[in-house]
Amino acid sequence: MPTLTQTLQAIATCPNYAGIIHTVRGIEKESLRTTPEGTLATSMHPQALGSALTHPHMTTDYSEALLEFITSPNTDIELVLKQLYELHTYTYQHIGDEQLWVSSMPCMLGKENDIPIAQYGSSNSGVMKSIYRLGLGHRYGRSMQTIAGIHYNFSVPDELWMFLQSQENSNLSLKDFKTQGYFRLIRNFRRYFWLLVYLFGASPSVCKSFIKNRQHTLVPFGNDTSTLYAPFGTSLRIGDLGYQSNAQQSLIMTYNCLESYIQTLCCAITQTHPYYRNIGTKDNTGQYQQLNDSLLQIENEFYSVVRPKRTSQSGEPALSALAKRGVEYIEVRCLDLNPYNPVGINKQQMQFLDTFLLYCLLSDSPASDEVEHHYIQENQKRMVYQGRDPNLMIYDRGKERSMREWGHDIMVHLVQVANVLDNAIDASMYSNSVMTEAEKLQDDTLTPSARILIDMEEQQMSFYHLVMKLSLQHKQFFLEQTLNNPQNYRDMARSSLKKQEQIEHSDTMSLDHYLTNYFSQYACKAR
Repeated sequence: MPTLTQTLQAIATCPNYAGIIHTVRGIEKESLRTTPEGTLATSMHPQALGSALTHPHMTTDYSEALLEFITSPNTDIELVLKQLYELHTYTYQHIGDEQLWVSSMPCMLGKENDIPIAQYGSSNSGVMKSIYRLGLGHRYGRSMQTIAGIHYNFSVPDELWMFLQSQENSNLSLKDFKTQGYFRLIRNFRRYFWLLVYLFGASPSVCKSFIKNRQHTLVPFGNDTSTLYAPFGTSLRIGDLGYQSNAQQSLIMTYNCLESYIQTLCCAITQTHPYYRNIGTKDNTGQYQQLNDSLLQIENEFYSVVRPKRTSQSGEPALSALAKRGVEYIEVRCLDLNPYNPVGINKQQMQFLDTFLLYCLLSDSPASDEVEHHYIQENQKRMVYQGRDPNLMIYDRGKERSMREWGHDIMVHLVQVANVLDNAIDASMYSNSVMTEAEKLQDDTLTPSARILIDMEEQQMSFYHLVMKLSLQHKQFFLEQTLNNPQNYRDMARSSLKKQEQIEHSDTMSLDHYLTNYFSQYACKAR
């Protein structure tokens, strides 16, 4: 494979820069609905927002109170953000006196059983989604289902894939070459994503109510006993307090090829796990407690910082879609909400992410193994709790090195990628985004995680009070906005409710039969 420099030089001399500027991205952004007092909303998903089962842009994630906004994929960053702002504006106009919590770590929480499981209606597909979430509650606790994040979906056009295919003299079909290339990107992403945790982590502290009765290493924030934090912490959301599972530690994923990825996950979905067998699939009354007693109920339960993705059809498991049609895009899952931004992310960050992901795609990416898997896990743990420690050491190919030094080396390569992107559009925005983020390696107070702790200290505020203040500011911002096309969003909501009703009326089989048919699609791929 050509080096990064060689590939970029070839792209720079190619007509239309081999389509490199036609990157497609989309955003899935979660936010908790809270009461005016900053406690978790227990109200049902507002009907004015449509059906959480069928609405193309507004749904819920794990909890009924955890809204999820989904933008359409687009080559224009500004249009992606415009749609995200519109979704927020419409939502604020239809949730009464409630507000959206602007931090990844949740508001004040009460009892576990008071956290409502997301509901999707009476259809088999809707009930299955709720059972899955009920199972997550039994397995990990419901409080974990109140954590919010941003998922960044990324793909590059076929024009670039065909260019790379010719550069590498590959005889693979375009579908297989793209799949191989996205797995190359994923392997590199897992090696380097610690840098994103440092740059964009925004959850160094948490309300004490979130971790009651759980073991942790956090300390009180000064005299504030209601807030716990990690002094050098960056993103508690992706640490052992967030989306981590001890049971999944046995699941080793190298991302060397699609076939092994699918087989590993299918085995985890079809083979009984002793701990989850004790929970039982159904209770004594015959009500489902979880979808199955396997290590994973479905592939979504595999908590990873990045996923290969393919749009699936109705009733088709995501792994089946991948197996049949290959990887379509990748989903970045390690991003916290930026509480200082109304929608949790901005244009400059997206430009940096595009640059970073192209660097992962265009750079050499050796096969991974179990040893590297454990080094990656250790780096993630260190970045979560010690990421802003100026003396932090992390593992690079099995040897410890300075995180700051390694970060600077990566930034040098990112500048190369950014220069090509800027030349393609005759601008300097990508280079500027890299320069902005590089400054954080020199001065950690510029990171969101540090800024949160600084503001808490200077304003003498707890985590709860600071986030409450920011949430109210963003609420006021959106209430002052005017939608150009409110009828469009009203029509989408009504259409989604009608579609859910049609699905419910068209169901002809029992739930047990539906689930048996659904999970039979995994069996052959597990062998």
